[in-house]
Amino acid sequence: MAQSTPRPRVLISDKLDPQAVNIFEQGGCEVDYKPGTSAEELLQIIDQYDGLAIRSATTVTAEVLEKATRLKVIGRAGIGVDNVDIPKATEKGVVVMNTPFGNSITTAEHAIAMMFALARQIPEANKSTHEGKWEKKRFMGVELYNKTLGVIGCGNIGGIAATRGVGLKMNVIAFDPFLTEERALDLGVKKVELDELFAKSDFITIHVPKNDKTANLINKANIAKMKDGVRIINCARGGIVNEADLKEALESGKVAGAALDVFEVEPAKDNILFGMENVVCTPHLGAATSEAQYNVAIQVSEQMSDYLVNGAITNALNMPSISAEDAPRLKPYVKLAEQLGEFAGQITDSSIKKIEIEYEGTVTDLNTDPITSVVIAHLLSSQMDSVNMVNAMQVAESRGIHIKQSYDDKPREWRSMINLIVTTDNRVRNITGTLFTGREPRIVNIEGVPIEAALTKHMLFIRNNDQPGMIGALGTTLADAGHNIADFRLGRKEDSTAICLVSLDEAVPDALFADIESLPHIKSVKRLSFN
Repeated sequence: MAQSTPRPRVLISDKLDPQAVNIFEQGGCEVDYKPGTSAEELLQIIDQYDGLAIRSATTVTAEVLEKATRLKVIGRAGIGVDNVDIPKATEKGVVVMNTPFGNSITTAEHAIAMMFALARQIPEANKSTHEGKWEKKRFMGVELYNKTLGVIGCGNIGGIAATRGVGLKMNVIAFDPFLTEERALDLGVKKVELDELFAKSDFITIHVPKNDKTANLINKANIAKMKDGVRIINCARGGIVNEADLKEALESGKVAGAALDVFEVEPAKDNILFGMENVVCTPHLGAATSEAQYNVAIQVSEQMSDYLVNGAITNALNMPSISAEDAPRLKPYVKLAEQLGEFAGQITDSSIKKIEIEYEGTVTDLNTDPITSVVIAHLLSSQMDSVNMVNAMQVAESRGIHIKQSYDDKPREWRSMINLIVTTDNRVRNITGTLFTGREPRIVNIEGVPIEAALTKHMLFIRNNDQPGMIGALGTTLADAGHNIADFRLGRKEDSTAICLVSLDEAVPDALFADIESLPHIKSVKRLSFN
């Protein structure tokens, strides 16, 4: 009786909406819901899981990833992944996903609420009124109408914040290297360079990730470029604003006020900005609404289970995404990519310098990035361990291997074709594959020799002189040793250079392999094996 495939096992180590558990189970996964899992406990149990669902409390360190011997995916219910060592995850072949849309509206609304609170000094006025002071003259605010709002980062969250600013009849300008003029027009904002945004903005709201380019972005030098009396809102990430420089600017009056939901060190139990009357602070509440927490929990559980069960990759941060719609269409091409990579890898003996992948015909209509990753992973895995489609590009780059892709939507010989060209220290090899009936992978050309072959578990790849007697001698040698030929494919060039692919029912042992190598007219022979 055939054994059923075990269901993928997922650990939820932070608090998520209970509906996430139901979605994982409905999607075909087993789930352990353990919010509040300590770092020590995580190290002890992580090797039991295929998936790890987190929020911001769990930190996935290099040490955790070393212990995670079966982990395939980490899902962050939210946007920021500061708490995940992505380079290490990529090295270990673990997909890292986030949910960039689930809390976009909530975070953008919080930024707008902070802007209102800052403009009208609502927190201080509230405190004063509760104390019975009734200080109307003390709390003179400013209108938002007709003021200039500068949006740094106009992606999912920044774009929503920008439209809210437009709705308030503000003049909205935006800096984002990836913002197109067409998108800016749709949002109703003006695209500007960063220095222009600093110079013109009455309010500045920040919506960028923290990275090498954005860390310490709001510093003394850039504050000096701003309008006197500017107000700054940061609901993105701590460390983008230099808190010491901001404090100095607040004290001098250069900056009229700041509203901060994030801090350089969190939890922020103590901070140099605390206690300043012109600073509004909240404890990282950007995504803290019931709607947002429900949305990100649903999204992360759907994405992770879809990957673990169906292979669909959504919102991945360290590899190309494969949508649920794309996955069935890509599946036969992924199989072809595996075979092309494995074939080239098994016949390649020297160091690889360059990998070229040419897509031709209908395959160019698909998302080919995952196919490329699969080709490279299976090619390199013949020379090194622990390479998969997640880390293949990183591994190739780290070894100085140049990757090139090209596309031609007009088919020549085949309706759809993938051509793999591998340049090594001493030669260039190319292998071409296609799909028969749109589903079955076939090799159709090897190093310029036309040949049609399906790859099987046990094969011989032979280069030979095209002269009488070679096929008979090979068949006799195999027959005398009791080895059956399942399939035999031969191809040749006009110059009598010939190759053949021989499928066998079982692997060729060393002694028989030596006999085949010694046959007349055989230039070289390799044993190949495919799943």
